[in-house]
Amino acid sequence: MNNLNEKEKMMSGEIYDAGDPVLVEERQKCKDLCFEYNHLLPSKIEDRKNIIKSLFGKTTDNFHIEQPFYCDYGYNIEIGENFYTNHNVVILDCAKVTFGDNVFIAPNCGFYTAGHPLDAERRNKGLEDAKPISVGNNVWIGGGCTILPGVTIGDNTVIGAGSVVTKDIPANVLAFGNPCKVVREI
Repeated sequence: MNNLNEKEKMMSGEIYDAGDPVLVEERQKCKDLCFEYNHLLPSKIEDRKNIIKSLFGKTTDNFHIEQPFYCDYGYNIEIGENFYTNHNVVILDCAKVTFGDNVFIAPNCGFYTAGHPLDAERRNKGLEDAKPISVGNNVWIGGGCTILPGVTIGDNTVIGAGSVVTKDIPANVLAFGNPCKVVREI
């Protein structure tokens, strides 16, 4: 018998109820912090950094996240040294989202760990699952990319603009398209 609460189910990749009051409260707290972050003057860099440090599970001292920025929980996001995102990045971090060092993310990118059942009856009950996303070191993700649940992107890889990454992409390659495919080695 499964005695896990909904948050434990979410964190372990099992089907969980996204409408669970604890999860709703945690998402609301995160949305409030994102709102505060997105409404700070851009010149308030230290205040912005402090909000991200309180929101994310792991940060370094050297990172920059352009406004606006959105995430679901925050505590499932880990960033390495010299991390940069341009405007309008969304990270739905129902599962862990890990970024290595020297990761650069162009505008309008989304990292989505959440998935929903194909069966409409289960989906309409608010059930979902989540799979982690991992991005290696020295990765550049072009504008308008979508990274789907369970994807790993290897070190030194470039993902071309507009790509939809549905499967793992190895290290040291240029990949792009919908679905994203390796085009050549770097």
